[in-house]
Amino acid sequence: MNTANLQLKGLIMAMASICDAIVEKELLTHQELNAALAKARKAVEDDDDHELSDANRAAILFPIRVLMLADEANKRGERFTFSDYAKLVGKLT
Repeated sequence: MNTANLQLKGLIMAMASICDAIVEKELLTHQELNAALAKARKAVEDDDDHELSDANRAAILFPIRVLMLADEANKRGERFTFSDYAKLVGKLT
């Protein structure tokens, strides 16, 4: 596997933990965090300045979708592995 992919997996999971901490410290609510992630997702979906293939756009959206799923899981008191989140993203897209 490409080393960059492994680094991105680690970064995404680190960001999920940071998002959890932000909510736990009450700096943002789950709703506010979800709104911020939804705003990022919409910006990618609406970006027509670049001619991206559907596969490239899905790749860009992947970490945002993982973080959204991680926030939903955190709300329920659950935590998953990166592989679990990747499977969920695949099922939902």
